[in-house]
Amino acid sequence: MARRLMFVQLKSGHQIDRGPSWIAWVDFNKTWKTARVHGRELRRFQAFDANFYDVVTGEWFWLSGPKRDRTDLRYGPGPPHVDEDAREAYEAFLGGAPLPGREDG
Repeated sequence: MARRLMFVQLKSGHQIDRGPSWIAWVDFNKTWKTARVHGRELRRFQAFDANFYDVVTGEWFWLSGPKRDRTDLRYGPGPPHVDEDAREAYEAFLGGAPLPGREDG
């Protein structure tokens, strides 16, 4: 499993771009087609404004690397919630450090 600090937003049921969002650790399988976050198993899926879906609920999600300028949300309800276990790595990233696991770029 590859662990990455990611921006995660729930798209289903929230007018696509107004769902809750998080900065969280996401575990990806070897092929990067399955992700695990917050106890959910997400599978890669390409749809309008979504790139993963929850295999149990069918809800759509957007996962991407966080943006240093904090423009992850287009219209969202506010800044993403930062999971407590991701806070230190996220703040270091905002301060100029590379994303964990992406030190080469």
